[in-house]
Amino acid sequence: METIHIYHTNDLHSHFNHWPRIHQFLLDRRTLHEEVDDEVFLFDIGDHMDRWHPYSDAFLGKGNVNLLNEAGYTAATIGNNEGITLSYEGLDEMYESANFDVLLANLYYKNGTRPNWAKPYKVYETCKGTRMAIIGLTAYFSRFYELLGWSMTDPIKELESLLGSLEGQADAIILLSHLGIHEDERIAEMFPEIDVILGGHTHHILHEGKQVEDTLLCGGGKHGQYVGHVTLTIDSLTKEIKQKKAILYDTNQLPSSENELEYREMLFQLGKDQLGKVVTELSISLDKRYIAAELCSALQSWTKADASFLNEGLILGGLQEGPLSKYDLLMICPHPINPCLVELTGAELKEVLLQTLDEKWEHLQVKGLGFRGTVMGKIVHHSISFEVQSGIKKVLVNGVELKKEEKYKLAIPDMFTFGRFFPEIFRAKTKQYFLPEFMRDLLAWKLANGESS
Repeated sequence: METIHIYHTNDLHSHFNHWPRIHQFLLDRRTLHEEVDDEVFLFDIGDHMDRWHPYSDAFLGKGNVNLLNEAGYTAATIGNNEGITLSYEGLDEMYESANFDVLLANLYYKNGTRPNWAKPYKVYETCKGTRMAIIGLTAYFSRFYELLGWSMTDPIKELESLLGSLEGQADAIILLSHLGIHEDERIAEMFPEIDVILGGHTHHILHEGKQVEDTLLCGGGKHGQYVGHVTLTIDSLTKEIKQKKAILYDTNQLPSSENELEYREMLFQLGKDQLGKVVTELSISLDKRYIAAELCSALQSWTKADASFLNEGLILGGLQEGPLSKYDLLMICPHPINPCLVELTGAELKEVLLQTLDEKWEHLQVKGLGFRGTVMGKIVHHSISFEVQSGIKKVLVNGVELKKEEKYKLAIPDMFTFGRFFPEIFRAKTKQYFLPEFMRDLLAWKLANGESS
């Protein structure tokens, strides 16, 4: 029998608290297995990078690639944080120094050719001649990739085509899937020839894996909570997989590595130093409320909208008088959230704006959707006002009451188009996303140029 060990991580999101011990654990395990001539593979399933952290933001993900290099990873696929929070050039250059394979089957250049830094799959052959085909797929956010200059294909159709070409070419097939647990379950039902799916994106935790038909599904949560370990036992002569076993290691229970705290602080400081470029000089200190109002004004100006609103919770702190750096902006607005323009009728816009007055927003806790804060915060408006006449609340845009059938362009943070906070926005047919600019880029533009409110 041949034993193959596969270790996997997913959705670190640049939470480096446990990365030093994960690194040491993977190195130790590789040494342990190789001493008894067992094969070892290391895979990352995407979203290793998240630009909320100075190290990732300053080096545009290249620092994360270095960390994967140092830990000896075999291959990785990309997540949406690598894919759509960088500019076209940023993603195209991110993996230039990668010592591992980047496996990504459903992303192309606009001309239809594959990126020169990625392969759709790779067949690895063990010392005993077992052929392992590893395929990579990432979440189907085609609209956003296209806005950035890429072309994206349906991952299921891409997978079907690849499996056809791989027939007879591999003894085991493993999918690196940054598609989410529901898509993984669907794939397992559709393609029983896939032996293992190493998953991510939805941050699911499968302590001993999950068997769906003939396929073993795996997932290790988020933020470095777990390291996954799959063991394949294979008949050396027939190449038949006799056993598939999955476990997760809780990184809180792994031995701490030497100088762990110092290492994390070093990564933070490297990013902070790199982001030290001064954007502008502030003549006075600014509090959170004022900054949120300025950002709301910038949002309307940038998108050329009729009006805008955003949640005050996007701003995590104030700014001090004096030099304003990119690092300062990252600290108060770390979210990978883009501006968005939505077209609504006057009736729809009135319904949305009246909902924004609800007191619930100020203390509503929010997770995901690109938001890296804690609570939504009060809704801030620009070019929008409210009047009560004869007990009826009227909504005005630029001082003029909304007309029911007229179309209006509303600027918002894109998080409101993903969540179901406002049904009218969620259902809107016309949405224009502005990429790769983040909200903090608009704030920098506003403060540096002194655009009037």
